[in-house]
Amino acid sequence: MNQIKRIIILLALLVGILLVATAASSPAAGGDVGFSIRYFDKKVYHISDDADDPIYVLMTISNNGPATYRFKLAEERSFSVDFDVRTLKNRPVELSDRLIERRNQKQQIFFREITIETGESFSFVENIRDYAALREPGSFIVQAKIFPELFRPENAGLNGSDSVPSALPILSNRLSLNLRPPQLRGPDGIPVIMDDETNMPLVREKLSPDKVVEYFLTARQNNEWEKFFLYLDLEALYTREAGRRRQWQRESAESRQAILGRFRREIQSGSTDRDFSYVPVQFTIEKTEYDAREAQVGVTEQFKPGDFYERMRYTYKLRRKDEYWFIVDYTVSDFVTR
Repeated sequence: MNQIKRIIILLALLVGILLVATAASSPAAGGDVGFSIRYFDKKVYHISDDADDPIYVLMTISNNGPATYRFKLAEERSFSVDFDVRTLKNRPVELSDRLIERRNQKQQIFFREITIETGESFSFVENIRDYAALREPGSFIVQAKIFPELFRPENAGLNGSDSVPSALPILSNRLSLNLRPPQLRGPDGIPVIMDDETNMPLVREKLSPDKVVEYFLTARQNNEWEKFFLYLDLEALYTREAGRRRQWQRESAESRQAILGRFRREIQSGSTDRDFSYVPVQFTIEKTEYDAREAQVGVTEQFKPGDFYERMRYTYKLRRKDEYWFIVDYTVSDFVTR
């Protein structure tokens, strides 16, 4: 009899060990997984048909539980992610044509399994315009969903009768989204630069070259992008490199406008001409030289990329057009660390 009891106890212990091991290897409980979103490069958003004018959102999944968390992430993100965009009257915004087309295609869904250990996070960026048909200006509430077991029609909602807990989406926090009317365009087709605070067109002033550079750098310090671009000649800055200049010469007038729009966004995101968009902690204008048409302004700029300071000497080249000075080129030298 004692032998039988020992066997029963051993079997019970073995079952307990197997249950613990299974729990440790299965996805973490919903309460242990955090899913948050924020704007990747917060700016003023407008109604736009331009595919190169995205509304990027940084999506972060965090494992706050004691067990390893695993989920599937599709190469085609629309099978892992969704956005619920609603008006302030709680009316849902229609799905974008692009999203409907992607999900209705007959295709094999490729994915990879993402593993997040305790205390770790995984992030990626998505464009809201890929998911919601944002055709009208106004204020909206945005919430994202992540599907750990991929998107299926039966588990797209929270109350589907065919859903199982592991297939239900994880919901994020909510963001407010303000969409302004389409940008006004000048006679040349380029959008008129608007003041972020007043939503009125920014008016250029007849500033001296050193004051133009001071205005430009102060705008960068304050993260005022519209003012940052007000005295820039984007065409001249883009074509300062030989490869870009050759490309520019081959393009049509319509394509050139799209190129400049993309170049502007790349400067703003820091993906190109990074020396140009660094944020100086402080700056000192050292020297200004100019004649009736061209000018050079020498500036010492100080940066703090970490626990130390960097100093760089910038020389901005300006050209006068229609009574206004525009920055057309720049060089960086005398790199000093202290």
